[in-house]
Amino acid sequence: MYNYLKLSGFSAAFLMLAAPTFAQDAATGEAAAHTAFILNTLLFLIGGFLVFWMAAGFAMLEAGLVRSKNVTTQLTKNIGLFSLASIMFYLIGYNIMYPGDGNWMIEGWLGSVGLKDIKQGTNLDTGYSDGSDFFFQLMFCATTASIVSGTLAERIKLWPFLIFTLVLTGLIYPIEASWQWGGGWLSAAGFSDFAGSTLVHAAGGFAALAGAIVLGARIGKYKNGQVVPMLGSNMPLATLGTFILWLGWFGFNGGSQLAMGTLEDADAVAQIFANTNTAAAGGAVAALVLTQLIYGKVDLTMVLNGALAGLVSITAEPLAPSLGWATIVGAVGGVIVVFAVPMLDKFKIDDVVGAIPVHLIAGIWGTLVVAVSTQTTYMIGEEEVARTVIEQLMVQALGVFAIGLFVFVFSLVVWLILKATMGIRVSEEAEINGLDSSEMGMEAYPEFTN
Repeated sequence: MYNYLKLSGFSAAFLMLAAPTFAQDAATGEAAAHTAFILNTLLFLIGGFLVFWMAAGFAMLEAGLVRSKNVTTQLTKNIGLFSLASIMFYLIGYNIMYPGDGNWMIEGWLGSVGLKDIKQGTNLDTGYSDGSDFFFQLMFCATTASIVSGTLAERIKLWPFLIFTLVLTGLIYPIEASWQWGGGWLSAAGFSDFAGSTLVHAAGGFAALAGAIVLGARIGKYKNGQVVPMLGSNMPLATLGTFILWLGWFGFNGGSQLAMGTLEDADAVAQIFANTNTAAAGGAVAALVLTQLIYGKVDLTMVLNGALAGLVSITAEPLAPSLGWATIVGAVGGVIVVFAVPMLDKFKIDDVVGAIPVHLIAGIWGTLVVAVSTQTTYMIGEEEVARTVIEQLMVQALGVFAIGLFVFVFSLVVWLILKATMGIRVSEEAEINGLDSSEMGMEAYPEFTN
């Protein structure tokens, strides 16, 4: 205690002596710019490593929701896709997504292809480190690929999936994201998607949907018009994965404020954190109550996905809503999951972890409800013009349709090419025995399966 008081007294004395110097520095515009640069960069870095932690969340969630004979393969896919996304975004993805002035190969549609250079010094004009921006944006690219992984689990070959990841992270995601975040045509039209309900989550869902259609359902999933439950191997692990994703989402949405150098920006980040949290809670509670009412018992997997759907739903606009409205937006996401999962089964679309309801359908809902959540304005020249809810809803629907059509068709073509050339599905024997033995030669729980 004595040492603590001694250090505290020393610190206070130091601050008193240094106060005039700090005040003098703060009075200069350059010092203020330096401070804003540091805080903005710090927000990008903290947000980025929180979104990186979501990769662990996806890995744990998927490992818990697949059967024990496929866990090692699922973990391998997750670390493989993140690593490949990191390289592809550096090689071509980033410069396609953010082409810069005069670098458009096809105006408003496809940017320049080239290596990303982050060693350009500290440019105060941008307000943040170029390296921090690249790091932050890369995490969103990798998240898009993670969404696809869970849907196609337990029957897809490892290498065709990884090849699709190369295309998704190097071309598909950067192209459609550039339409909005790279100053493309959707941005000019007034489309709004704050952190990527459609640009990231629905896009990943559309890619997963195309893959699920081409790949087909798992053996035995649908028999004689009935859906056969295939329970996951580890519910504690799936729950841990959900909490990790919940935590990572604070970086996903909060970091997307893209600035923390002013009082207003810092307050906005705090509001985003609070709205993100309550939307997840709303989704979880809605799924909890609904499954009890419909099935007579609470379904944990639905509750987990309900929380995630709430997070996806609020991602398109986590700042404008009040806490109450954010809770409602998230709760609708939870309702969507409870009804969308059996709907997919009716179409015999086998989504192992429920990623399509969570990311695709809830992502669309979150994007469309932006028209209601915000008092939307857009610029015509230097004049700010207000939009009605209906007008903005039409713009939001246009964005969802354009991104969905592009990602689904592009992904479908790639999946069909992979199926025709190298095959994307394991053999029936390999699927029955488990992908860990056929694809990996290593089982996650050997003491139980041998």
